[in-house]
Amino acid sequence: MSSSDTSAAHPYQSLTPDVVLDALAGVGLYGDGRITALSSYENRVYQIRLEDGSTVVAKFYRPERWSRAQILEEHAFAAELMADEIPAVGPLVLNGATLHDFGGFAFSVSPSRGGRAPELDDFEVLEWIGRFLARIHSVGARQPFVHRPSLDLQTFGTASRDWLLGHQMIPMDVQSEWQAACNEALDLIAASALSTCASGQNDAQITRLRLHGDCHPGNILWTPTDRPEGGPHFVDLDDARTGPAVQDLWMLLSGDRAQRTLQLSGLIDGYEQFRSFDRRELALIEPLRTLRLIHYSAWLARRWGDPTFPINFPWFGTSDYWVGQVNMLTEQIEAMQEEPLYV
Repeated sequence: MSSSDTSAAHPYQSLTPDVVLDALAGVGLYGDGRITALSSYENRVYQIRLEDGSTVVAKFYRPERWSRAQILEEHAFAAELMADEIPAVGPLVLNGATLHDFGGFAFSVSPSRGGRAPELDDFEVLEWIGRFLARIHSVGARQPFVHRPSLDLQTFGTASRDWLLGHQMIPMDVQSEWQAACNEALDLIAASALSTCASGQNDAQITRLRLHGDCHPGNILWTPTDRPEGGPHFVDLDDARTGPAVQDLWMLLSGDRAQRTLQLSGLIDGYEQFRSFDRRELALIEPLRTLRLIHYSAWLARRWGDPTFPINFPWFGTSDYWVGQVNMLTEQIEAMQEEPLYV
């Protein structure tokens, strides 16, 4: 997936509008010149109007992030979901393939889907989303990922901490305080049930399965229910990986404890219409939230050579940013020691 046409420091500097249009023409899709960049930092994603008046979405994968086998495994998972009439938006098969190459980039093309963020204070909406998450997980439990990684303490937590410290990304006036808070948080996660999740072979352990992986409100497009195919559409399986089912639920929760409990109740009420939910996984919510917090800082730091990151995240890397991270880690340490949510 790497090429002399791309740069490790600035992987998208050669991805011009002409290259995007030429890439689509290579798979038989001809744009009329109207291209809209969609919100995406890890990859580059464009909505493109075609000459026939239709629109498609083209995703150009960040070079060297995923292997070809890992991308194709994501595509296969999306195809399984769509075959089961689950409203996931996966890539189109063009010229007999879902993954294509042009100008040093791997890319895919998906149908364009409109919609807005779901109303997560509406119990009926939560229940509806919960039903589809259960169906996604039923498909995800059929077989394991072979090539895509797991969400675990090592990959999201320990490796992120070690990379940040090893590359001296944290200002010296905050480093020791952040390191101490991060170590304490990781120790608590290591002592939690998250570190003992199994592949499902032992009923005493929490099952791991194929997940959406990044199921936040921005990756669910809601369309009016009075339309054909109305309701939620799940997009962007780029972070699909193996993990506990609750990973696809907790990012939909917000507000104080009472609000989160009500939201969780709606999700699980819908979920359990199709699949049982292991209540032990509720104790994983705060450890998973903590891992995401640590991993997010490492992700920003690893991508700092991409010019779009300093433009869009100008506050990253300052002492104030890292002081804020210390405060959030401290809050998470307290949260991980509280009683978990329960419904």
